Amino acid sequence: MFFIIKLFTIFFLSFFCQSLMSSSQIVHFTYNGFRPPPTDISIQGIATITPKGLLMLTNTTVQSTGHAFFTKPIRFKDSPSGTVSSFTTTFVLAIHSQLPLVGTHGMAFVVAPSPSLPFASPLQYLGLFNVSNNGKDSNHVFAVEFDTIMNIEFNETDNNHVGIDINSLNSVKTSPAGYWNEKADQFNNLTLISSKRMQVWIDYDCHTNRIDVTMAPFKKNKPRTPLVSIVRDLSSVLLQDMYVGFSSATGNIVSEHFVLGWSFRVNGEAQPLALSKLPELPVLDSKPTRVKSFYRNWVPLISVMLISLLLIIFLVRFIVRRRIKFAEELEDWETEFEKNRLKFKDLYYATKGFKDKNLLGSGGFGRVYRGLMPKTKKDIAVKRVSNESRQGLKEFVAEIVSIGQMSHRNLVPLLGYCRRRDELLLVYDYMPNGSLDKYLYNSPEVTLDWKQRFKVINGVASALFYLHEEWEQVVIHRDVKASNVLLDAELNGRLGDFGLAQLCDHGSDPQTTHIVGTWGYLAPDHIRTGRATTSTDVFAFGVLLLEVACGRRPIEINHVSGERVVLVDWVFGFWMEGNILNATDQNLGSEYNQGEIEMVLKLGLLCSHADPLARPTMRHVLQYLRGDSTLPELSPVDLRGSGIMLGTNHGFNESGMFTTGSSVAYSVLSSGR
Repeated sequence: MFFIIKLFTIFFLSFFCQSLMSSSQIVHFTYNGFRPPPTDISIQGIATITPKGLLMLTNTTVQSTGHAFFTKPIRFKDSPSGTVSSFTTTFVLAIHSQLPLVGTHGMAFVVAPSPSLPFASPLQYLGLFNVSNNGKDSNHVFAVEFDTIMNIEFNETDNNHVGIDINSLNSVKTSPAGYWNEKADQFNNLTLISSKRMQVWIDYDCHTNRIDVTMAPFKKNKPRTPLVSIVRDLSSVLLQDMYVGFSSATGNIVSEHFVLGWSFRVNGEAQPLALSKLPELPVLDSKPTRVKSFYRNWVPLISVMLISLLLIIFLVRFIVRRRIKFAEELEDWETEFEKNRLKFKDLYYATKGFKDKNLLGSGGFGRVYRGLMPKTKKDIAVKRVSNESRQGLKEFVAEIVSIGQMSHRNLVPLLGYCRRRDELLLVYDYMPNGSLDKYLYNSPEVTLDWKQRFKVINGVASALFYLHEEWEQVVIHRDVKASNVLLDAELNGRLGDFGLAQLCDHGSDPQTTHIVGTWGYLAPDHIRTGRATTSTDVFAFGVLLLEVACGRRPIEINHVSGERVVLVDWVFGFWMEGNILNATDQNLGSEYNQGEIEMVLKLGLLCSHADPLARPTMRHVLQYLRGDSTLPELSPVDLRGSGIMLGTNHGFNESGMFTTGSSVAYSVLSSGR
């Protein structure tokens, strides 16, 4: 009885082991030629095995495919969800084109879920995929292509390359066909359609997921440095059991693809091929002498002539397009400003073609880009503004050039201008810390403390005093606001953007009566009369003082009632209640000089008084801020007329710019700054 049980156990274990090995026992094979025709190699399409033992994937049939697969499944994984085992393969190939020097479609080593690819297309699809399934993960195909035509649709860069393909003919990595010498310091090209025998090694390491493809001339040792190498886990690509083989295709110009020998192994190195035992290639040079002579003598000459003609056309087109691209307008009146005019080509290269990655800001005024001047290596900011109206252009440029001559530590230097087609470019020094507004509103990432803010408003006050009284002419900025106050590397406040500035002589008033500026900073007297004065700049500076102290915009929308809240009125309301310090920006915390901030809030209300005669000059403002003079004792009753009268929003566009009138600056800048 015991003997029977033991015999049954041995039989069961033997049967069980056989069943486990049925799909995984084939882990390596070697073919030193294919004669007699192996029974475990399946041939499909136009592929055949010649009497001499060559695996011939294609013949002279046009637009056809040829496949050859090892018929038994190879187990690449221990389980369906496991990792792919290491594998290596080596083979010798040769490709012969019917037309010398003319590439044809190539061939590929392939690992596929089936021993046939019945729906694959010829031509550029190499018998691997078709137009509908190329690129789909459901293919579960890994291949190494040897392609001799450049297909732009697959992003190929030359017509003699080796590529690693995963579910797609858009190779994950390619290289020109060739090999590296022993020192890996010299690359030697191999021409795939040369009809010469070449050996290929493909290795996959399951531990590093490294895929190496190496080539060498026939009978040359395997180079140490692979031709193509990537790290890619094939576990999601290959199934548990897969089939290995070759695929090839022809187009309208046919070629013959040969495999002379093939060795493959899972979990180990493929057995070396016995190169001396491989079959010889047939005599492949079968073209008529006249045809060969034509190709030998005329094709190179015609090719050189065509290439030369194409190069000439390309160069002419490049030069013409370049001249159009960098064309500028230069009228007679601009000769006097020539030293202040910059070249558009320099600004284009400085901003790397005005790319979005160099964009500093944008709005109704235009777009501002950061740049680096090619020759001087100076950081600049370039503002591109519309130039749709030519009226007053000469006067505007004259004012811009004149303003560019100013020099003050709290002004952003205007380096020059450039005029081109329908736009004007103003070039400023680049301020690395950006504009003041981004440090005030909407829970900024970086908050300035009170000392820093007080330093900024002192700097802006000093700049406005310089513009109003110290320079050779009176400069009315007309657009004082937080976004036009820029911070340099030391966080000094610098007043910039003179696109709306207006000049007049000391002791005289500007003659224009058109409203320009930004809603929320416009003085009531400016809205009524259209006249901009130094007093209207003081009004805008008063609003700026309140912005800095309160961390709020000049006009905000109450999210509950939907009504507009004017900053001047909001601060005035706190003062009326006797607690003006409650208007202080909460982001300042409690570490600030209460006396200074109370003075700044009251000074802001005084500067933004509705009556221009009640506003102080910038000389007095600067004295109050520096502590040289004491702010007069004020009460809410004294400033009851403070604030701007909103009325309606008629006449203002979405960017907050007043759109009535056509002053010199505004006509040039069109829709505003």
